[in-house]
Amino acid sequence: MVGSGIAAISLAFLLAMSVPGLLPRIDTWIARVENFSSQDTKGNYQAEQSKIAVATGGITGKGPGKSTQRNFLPHPYSDFIYAIVLEEYGLIGGVTVLMLYLILLYRAVRIVVKSPKAFGALLAVGIAFMLVFQAMINMAVAVNLFPVTGQPLPMVSMGGTSIWFTCIAIGIILSVSRGIEDEATLNRMAHAKV
Repeated sequence: MVGSGIAAISLAFLLAMSVPGLLPRIDTWIARVENFSSQDTKGNYQAEQSKIAVATGGITGKGPGKSTQRNFLPHPYSDFIYAIVLEEYGLIGGVTVLMLYLILLYRAVRIVVKSPKAFGALLAVGIAFMLVFQAMINMAVAVNLFPVTGQPLPMVSMGGTSIWFTCIAIGIILSVSRGIEDEATLNRMAHAKV
């Protein structure tokens, strides 16, 4: 199944490359991957400025509001907010943000363990995984492990649509959690009457 998926994606990518105008942004994607994979840093301004922000942050950071790279880094409030977090709060702040996302994923797994119904459990863990995976991609881009993707950092980045969908996702997770608590309360009340 995985092999079929990889083959289908590869075929779609080759088709998009061979038919001009089918996907207008295909050239941008190819250029980003080529810039990332080449050793030449010319033309990769965002990644270079992000690396400077990460390097100048050190262990403890420069302090809140004392970032200098926010003046040079494109989109320091959305796509590269993690680089600014690392510059202002250092490695300690960066690890703290990472741990908060891992705690969110852990709490979703706890919901799965406690949930009596499969739909709510899978919904909660799927949404939490989506948020944490998006956060990991943003963090990997900020420290130059992945090419620039334009993914915002959920619950941290400034943004319009992203913040709406993040809030809706958190609301769904909380709703599933509350449903588990309500069902547990009803079960306790039923056993108390017996």
